[in-house]
Amino acid sequence: MQNYSDCFLSVKKDCFKFISSQETSKEKFKNKDKMIRNFLVPICFWIKNKLKKNKTIIIGLSGGQGTGKTTTSSIIEIILKKYFKLKVFKISIDDFYKTRKERMKLSKNIHSLLKIRGVPGTHDINLMTDFFQNIQKNKFKPMILPKFDKSVDDRVKKAKWYKLKNKPDVVIFEGWCVGAKAQVLKDLKKPINSLEKKSDKSMKWRKYVNYQLLNKYKKFHKMIDHLLYLKAENFTLLRKWRLKQEKKLSINNKAKKKLKIMSNKEILNFMMTYQRITENMFKTAEKHSSIVMLLNNDHQIKKIKYYK
Repeated sequence: MQNYSDCFLSVKKDCFKFISSQETSKEKFKNKDKMIRNFLVPICFWIKNKLKKNKTIIIGLSGGQGTGKTTTSSIIEIILKKYFKLKVFKISIDDFYKTRKERMKLSKNIHSLLKIRGVPGTHDINLMTDFFQNIQKNKFKPMILPKFDKSVDDRVKKAKWYKLKNKPDVVIFEGWCVGAKAQVLKDLKKPINSLEKKSDKSMKWRKYVNYQLLNKYKKFHKMIDHLLYLKAENFTLLRKWRLKQEKKLSINNKAKKKLKIMSNKEILNFMMTYQRITENMFKTAEKHSSIVMLLNNDHQIKKIKYYK
């Protein structure tokens, strides 16, 4: 019998320390014992059981904005390292965003909305693919990987990039559109919100993003061994959680004047660029996931479904 209780006791202190670093005086995590013991510890045993000798397992962790991907993936990383003694490397698809300069070029050459980070087509898909291919080789080559700072909407200086020196046992690759599927063209015709209606009348932006999912991103997603999906009940909840997330970013950052903290209006406009793919993932992601974590209205995992 897998000893979940021993594992929980072993990692509890480290997990709580991390959670504490994410809290503010007004925003505290609820039921953290239950989240770790009943849900994340069993997931880590599941991951451990999927490992194969001398092979890096790639775990994709997906979910809409504000679902808690970073917190969830960080706790999973802590458990895998602390209890199972595994070499784990965690990175976000956000770290592979194209630079502001590259996105400005896209916005001029293809569509103005592509200056906004987020949707497929605004990531360096070739760099992500090279990363996945390298970690699967028997002769792994040390590499440096980009780190993106959302508060300044650009990559940090190369000296501060991730340095991956050794082949990991587990890669946790998290991001809101990880595992997203393309739509059929007829489903792109009807605007899903005011941004699409006003700023993408020709559907050029929608078609471009969808084409990325249908081609390079589809090939890239096939390299992921297992997808874990954090599923919220609706997009309205995601808006609420994302607003809270930005507020916390503002509180936690000391040099606020130098950072690009968004207003509520800016966040809601920003989320419109995510809405189409996010809502499509509500319908499709569960079919392609190994594990689905269902979230309640209070932003907590209420149930887990194992599929593979």
